Amino acid sequence: MPGRTAVPRRAVGRRVHREHEVCEVPGVRTSCLAIAGALAAGCGASSPPPPPSTPLASPAAPTPPPPLGDIALPGSTGDGIGMDYLLFDPRTHAVWVPAGNTGSVDVIDTGTGKLTRIEGFATREVERHGKKHLVGPSSAALGEGVVYIGNRGDSSVCAVDDTKLVKGACGTLDSSPDGIVYVAPTKEVWVSTPRDHSIRILDAATLAQKARISFDGDPEGYAVDATRGRFYTNLEDKDVTLAIDLASHAIVATWKSACGEDGPHGLRLAEPEGFLFIACSAKTETMDVGHDGAIVGAIDTGDGADDLDYVAATHAVYIGAGRVAKLTVARVDAKGALTLAASAPTKEGARNPVVDAMGRVYLIHGAAAELVVVAPTLAP
Repeated sequence: MPGRTAVPRRAVGRRVHREHEVCEVPGVRTSCLAIAGALAAGCGASSPPPPPSTPLASPAAPTPPPPLGDIALPGSTGDGIGMDYLLFDPRTHAVWVPAGNTGSVDVIDTGTGKLTRIEGFATREVERHGKKHLVGPSSAALGEGVVYIGNRGDSSVCAVDDTKLVKGACGTLDSSPDGIVYVAPTKEVWVSTPRDHSIRILDAATLAQKARISFDGDPEGYAVDATRGRFYTNLEDKDVTLAIDLASHAIVATWKSACGEDGPHGLRLAEPEGFLFIACSAKTETMDVGHDGAIVGAIDTGDGADDLDYVAATHAVYIGAGRVAKLTVARVDAKGALTLAASAPTKEGARNPVVDAMGRVYLIHGAAAELVVVAPTLAP
């Protein structure tokens, strides 16, 4: 059989002759060497003990994670770094940080703490509320072997190899991208462009635009439901959540989000259960999109929430509230109800968390040009 080593058969039941003698050992017959020491000791004398074996080396201890602490980001000129979305890549165990006005994307290895910069992204100056700001890469989405980067600097979407960290195909839109997500069932990238009330649908390989969906409000947030063939987004200024058919692009359901004047923001989906988690400014809700879109759970988070994250293995939702400097972790039960599992202080302005494979939570903190990192202990 392949992989097994043949073992020579011993001479059982036969005599082996050597000069001057024949030796027999009960059960097994063999020969003694015709040397003086053997003759003097006689046949059947005990053999010398084998040399001591070399002890096996102990298995290498696993590399401990880097010490817990906030992560300073390079490239700030004193005004902080404009950040919006983060991404955790479970294939490479890296956090991707589109670092806006620096014109780079920072990739942080969560196992070693090493930070690698991918440079060369366009930036441009814009005016908001009477002040000028430099904008650049702002969003990231996990594809098949690539990470897609949305860039407000030149309204582009580019694919970056997630292991080589090399930029590949790019496509340019006629409106600034906001949220971005890969839609595996259709091999597309869907990009929200709220400034012209639309979502753009791109071919995932070429990043050429295939379609455009227009709305009567500002699309915000995204979640892909392959099980039900839907895409979810909010109209932030209308306080509603929409379900869009992935094939026809038709709006198949409109549900009231009940977030209030600020409207709904980020979305995450527990796909098997059909629970859509909606980040409102000061609370997070569970919407039952598997049935009639009813709100079946809610938890107060404090003001300043924007995006959120969900870990299916622990049924936990993570929300960072920037105005109250707090991280809330909520546990989801079988009916969609949300209960407090953990709470941790952060820093004022820290928001939009992602969670790595070790349970560490990373939040953007643009004013200080850093990521705030916490490791909450969840209640059973």
